[in-house]
Amino acid sequence: MYPSSNGDAALAVRTSAGMDREQLEARIDALVRDPSDLRGAAGAAVDEVIAALDVGALRVCEPAGDGWVTHAWIKQAILLYFRRLDVVPVGGRYAVASDARGEAPSFFDKLPTKRNYEQLGARCVPPGVARYGSFMGSNSILMPGFINIGAYVDSGSMVDTWATVGSCAQIGKDVHLAGGVGIGGVLEPPQAQPVVIEDGAFVGSRCIVVEGVLVGREAVLGAGVILTGSTPIVDVRESQPKVTRGRIPVRSVVIPGTIPKRFPAGEFGTPCVLIIGERTASTDRKTSLEQAIREHGVSV
Repeated sequence: MYPSSNGDAALAVRTSAGMDREQLEARIDALVRDPSDLRGAAGAAVDEVIAALDVGALRVCEPAGDGWVTHAWIKQAILLYFRRLDVVPVGGRYAVASDARGEAPSFFDKLPTKRNYEQLGARCVPPGVARYGSFMGSNSILMPGFINIGAYVDSGSMVDTWATVGSCAQIGKDVHLAGGVGIGGVLEPPQAQPVVIEDGAFVGSRCIVVEGVLVGREAVLGAGVILTGSTPIVDVRESQPKVTRGRIPVRSVVIPGTIPKRFPAGEFGTPCVLIIGERTASTDRKTSLEQAIREHGVSV
């Protein structure tokens, strides 16, 4: 069982045009309670959710007032989608040329790859891969990296080489995920908030952000920052450090650090991150490389 590209596009158009969210949520909730007809007619509700995610008509997590709200029922639909499909060869041509046998290279998976880049106005550079059910906004760019199902990458953002965007992660507008960045994904438990990178943030090379951490608007993470839900975030801008967890403030400039912790064997430095300043106009200029690429076609 495997959706066709034409079928995906048609379903996405129908779903976006006439979608009743409350009715769709009720149909998914019914399947969660009783999945016996998941591969039958009732399972069409799952296809509608994934089609809507693929064009951005639905989001797993979205802004709500001063915070973000996570829709557990959409995550449950994604989990049901894996159960609805079989493992099959998945077309994934890396280049125009075929292999020595005249066959296009392919993957072997349950989920198809994303195919509607032109419709969305997004770019995917070989061999970048986004799974069907992820979204990329207009003028977003996927270099040879990976975007998982349920993830949302908003307009003008760049997922740079070997960066990964995990399932259901939310990437805002004009964000740059530099080379080798790892943005964690989460499907279970369904109510868990995914990683959120807000508009205009810059995430430096080899950073890792996981476990539902929120990186505030226009924040800058220096290369090598590792952020988990329990990582101490130490604000050192005043005379006394202030320690928080799970959220990087708006326009903060953050670098890796260590914090002393005593163990039976002695005192050792354990990982933390340091807020050392706030983003300035000069920082803005330094982190606008992706804009130069788009406007002038500069190769870097």
